[in-house]
Amino acid sequence: MKITVAGAGIGGLSASIALRQRGHVVTVAESAPDITEVGAGLQISPNGMAVLRALGLGDAFEDVSLKAEAVQLIDGPTGRGVLTLDLKRHAPDLDWRLVHRARLIDVLKTAAETTGVQIDLSRQIDPPDNHDALSGDDLLIGADGVHSAMRAKINGTKPAIFSNQVAWRAIIEDDAPAQVEVHMGPRRHLVSYPLPGGLRNIVAVEERELWSDESWRQQDDPENLRLAFQSFAPRVRHWLDKVETVHLWGLFLHPVASRWLAGQQVLLGDAAHPTLPFLAQGANMALEDSWTLASCLDDPQTALDTYETARRARSRRIVDAATRNAKNYHLSFPPLRFAAHTLLRVGSTLAPRAALQRFDWLYRHDVTA
Repeated sequence: MKITVAGAGIGGLSASIALRQRGHVVTVAESAPDITEVGAGLQISPNGMAVLRALGLGDAFEDVSLKAEAVQLIDGPTGRGVLTLDLKRHAPDLDWRLVHRARLIDVLKTAAETTGVQIDLSRQIDPPDNHDALSGDDLLIGADGVHSAMRAKINGTKPAIFSNQVAWRAIIEDDAPAQVEVHMGPRRHLVSYPLPGGLRNIVAVEERELWSDESWRQQDDPENLRLAFQSFAPRVRHWLDKVETVHLWGLFLHPVASRWLAGQQVLLGDAAHPTLPFLAQGANMALEDSWTLASCLDDPQTALDTYETARRARSRRIVDAATRNAKNYHLSFPPLRFAAHTLLRVGSTLAPRAALQRFDWLYRHDVTA
């Protein structure tokens, strides 16, 4: 098949590799003049790693990432531990990875070009109103992100709902053990983890009524971030004192697309199912979509319907779980926070594997199997 992929992000590039490896003729159209990324970290969980390994990129990705050993939930104001998910001990067969987004894009871009994918920069795809009129393509894949033009053509334009939360993203220099830390406080939380090269990724979320643009590229004064978390323990404040450049964006709620396909056009990744970042699954869902779509095309007669059926329910479950996580992190009524944290501490002592096993449906799911 002759296939054009709109968007050279994680979903678009991984889809192009999977499709090219199956013999399709693939072009990736990227509207930007360069494939660049705002400095940011990513967590690639085992379900995403399964796809990278199936694409033959496991070794290349390991070279630019760190293997996470634990996830810690911490009471932000006191710095006291609440729950530890010991990944190394309780899930030794699984692989969580921490990486700078730009390094993952580099790995995918190199692999795409090596396999013969054509990447056209500064090319804007305007999806036709007649979904079967594709100008010579057999298939047009919309991997064009949360503001997808293809989603709008297939589903119409529907306003997103502001979640009353904004997020700051920053990277600082800081050597630390390979563990993810979630510092929880009233109406706010902060997630941090190390990246290769002595760096640390920081994502800090605050509830507020004021609206902020849904964009990663809006800069903010680092002092605003420090003021928002001034009640947190010294460890967090020490990190924030190092922040020199920070980006701020508003977090918006989007429903999973009601229609993923029309004619020979189909959606993938954030274009189909934008999600809040509270399960760190945006990139992993895009990887899963990419492999599933490519494998479904082995039977072109039913490919697109099979792909949508395979992905819709799981995508909705992940989006819903991520939305709920924000409420769990932001408990503000003191007796409720105390009770919830106490329950987590006791539970982790009596059944240390249980908290991690609750998410077996997510992390042990392998679309390549």
